[in-house]
Amino acid sequence: MRSNLEDSPPASPPPRGRGWARQAAALAGFLAVSWIVSLLGSLPIRLHGGGWYAAAEKAPWTPPGWMFAAVWLTLYAAMAVAAWLVWRQRRSPRRSALRIYALQLALNLAWPPVFFGLYPMLGVAALWLALLVLTALALTAMLTVLRFGPISTVAGVLMLPNVSWIVFSGSLNLYAALNN
Repeated sequence: MRSNLEDSPPASPPPRGRGWARQAAALAGFLAVSWIVSLLGSLPIRLHGGGWYAAAEKAPWTPPGWMFAAVWLTLYAAMAVAAWLVWRQRRSPRRSALRIYALQLALNLAWPPVFFGLYPMLGVAALWLALLVLTALALTAMLTVLRFGPISTVAGVLMLPNVSWIVFSGSLNLYAALNN
């Protein structure tokens, strides 16, 4: 018995218009949305990264700045491919899974303005608030893995590095909140 919907053959041939061109366009759309979220999320970092954050006490395990951009571009691409793999299954549980994915993208977009943008106004309180956003993001990302996995094993696995990076980012955020 097959345990993954992705591995089972389609019940009927796909309707017209769902060919390779549609699949490629959908993948491009998922990548575009994902990278737009990444770009928008990077704006507060670019605006405040050289200000208060440059002088802030950072965790000794903080990677160099260029690494964040490289990691996020890769993670956002993997998340987009995962969402596309779920979308293309055309099965009913995919809608709720994709809603959770969309919530995860929204939380990804919310964290940088809270952490970087609110600090000049709220001080350390902004870092604690950002940690709450990051906690919600981590829970949502884990829920996305759990929802994507039964629909597409590959999609679930593609989301795991994102969960790991969010937890790592949480350690950096916690250190900043405790030491600034």
